[in-house]
Order: sequence, then C-alpha cells, then structure tokens
Amino acid sequence: MDNCTRIFADSRQINICRNVVKEHQQAFTDLSQVVALAGNEVRLKILFLLTQEKELCPCDLSDILDMTIPAVSQHLRKLKDGGVIRSRKSGQTVFYSVDPSQITLLQPFFQIIQEPLIEVRA
Repeated sequence: MDNCTRIFADSRQINICRNVVKEHQQAFTDLSQVVALAGNEVRLKILFLLTQEKELCPCDLSDILDMTIPAVSQHLRKLKDGGVIRSRKSGQTVFYSVDPSQITLLQPFFQIIQEPLIEVRA
C-alpha cells in the first residue's frame, strides 16, 4: 500500500519521535554499520568465534571455517576497517579480537545463536 489515509495526525507524537530519532542519530549510524558488517554469514561467524575465544589468528579461523586464509583475511579487513574488531601482532602472527566497545552490542545476537531452538507445536 503506497498511500496513507490518516484522518488525524498527532503532531505531538510526530515531534517527540523526530526528536528521539535525532537524539540517537549517532547510535543508529553505529548500529547500522555493525549490523551491515555482521549481516554476512561468514563475518557473523567470525565475530561469534572472536567473542567466544577472545582472540584468534587468521589461520585458526581458516581451519575452523574451512576457508582459505586469503578469504578469511578479506572478511577480517572489512571488520577491522569498520571498527568492529582490532588486531594485535605477536612475532609473525596477527591476532584479532572484537573491539570492547562492540561486545555489548553483539552479545544479544550471540545469545540468540546459543539458545536452544524451541519447537512450536501446532
């Protein structure tokens, strides 16, 4: 349906909602960016694993996900460029972890993944 047949517009409600959206604009932008990056199944798995294990290297992720290291590295680069993960170098190995500022945001998604599926009986 493309048209609205509203008889009365509650201008007070509209203004309150506009102000709330405006007040939280930065949070919407940040959340949108993280959700867009996590919207890819492989990146979501990487974020889940990094949250669970605290940090992993591309080789670990490659073995776990049965992917090539270059393919894993491409996903890690996107997550790092998006500010969702960070890296730490130890000798020749680079370890990745979820940026602490993102963990609170990601936890609800991973709780859903870890909860047992509840069957709905008809």
